Amino acid sequence: SNLTCAALNPYLSGLSQSSPFASQKKTSSVNLQDSCQSRSSKLFSKSRFSITSRVMLSTDTSCPASFTVAQFLCLSDNYGYLIHDETTGHTAAVDTPDAYAYKKELDKRGWKLTHIFNTHHHSDHVGGNLELKTDGVQIYGPAKEENKIPGIDVAVSEGDSFEFGGTKATIMDVGGHTLGHIAFHFPNDSTVFVGDALFSLGCGRMFEGTPPQFWNSLKKMRTLPDETTVYCAHEYTESNAKFAASVEPGNVELMARVAEIKDKRSRGEPTVPSKMGEEKATNPFLRIDISKELRKNVGVVENDSEADAFAKVRRAKDAF
Repeated sequence: SNLTCAALNPYLSGLSQSSPFASQKKTSSVNLQDSCQSRSSKLFSKSRFSITSRVMLSTDTSCPASFTVAQFLCLSDNYGYLIHDETTGHTAAVDTPDAYAYKKELDKRGWKLTHIFNTHHHSDHVGGNLELKTDGVQIYGPAKEENKIPGIDVAVSEGDSFEFGGTKATIMDVGGHTLGHIAFHFPNDSTVFVGDALFSLGCGRMFEGTPPQFWNSLKKMRTLPDETTVYCAHEYTESNAKFAASVEPGNVELMARVAEIKDKRSRGEPTVPSKMGEEKATNPFLRIDISKELRKNVGVVENDSEADAFAKVRRAKDAF
């Protein structure tokens, strides 16, 4: 589908836009129509920023419904996401790094929070749950971490799905960063919210999981279509790019992306979201079974399993 900018800012031309959740029982298809400018063209300055993306999600050919994704900075480098269904008024927060930032964004937009979707139990993802959980707000979170998710109402696992407006969310078990980490995938909308399981040009540190578990999670995410918009939880791309370039300098697509990232960050612009196709072509954590250059540079040997190879690239990044 074609993306057009309602008000062209430099950073919007390079960003993919997604569709969110909503609450009817129809299967939906997505058409990306336009994107809205943020309130400022300078991002990641000392003041907070927000980006508003509008998409048109059609449940049938005659009755399109408009959805909005608001992306804004929380804490020092977390992204906050609010997903708003204009038809029903439902609004979902994807993780809650900072209740104040979410309240400010909700108030600015005149939205009422109805749902919270937690990817994992770390405090910079659930820290605002209880403060944001007012009457009627339902919290969805990973079943494997149910006892660590404040205020959880609905525990979800691999393959579970639920409807929210005109689309459907499917749960992916992407454990490794934490044991029970999940992602919220919206296949009809070519969108996935991955928390800390996958970053632009990186992945989360392996705090709780094992190499086989994390590698299987990464391979699972890698099966998503190239056009899938990937919303991760942190702006770590510039650091990730430096590491990726050091271990696979012969990757032409990677080096072009590194230059683009450097340019964006020099202007204070965000590098998230990305497309899954970009990640498949340039993210070393999705390429350790593919790239001979990468494998050589992180010390993979002939008898190493794929999980062993992943462990080596993870350790190399940890020490970088």
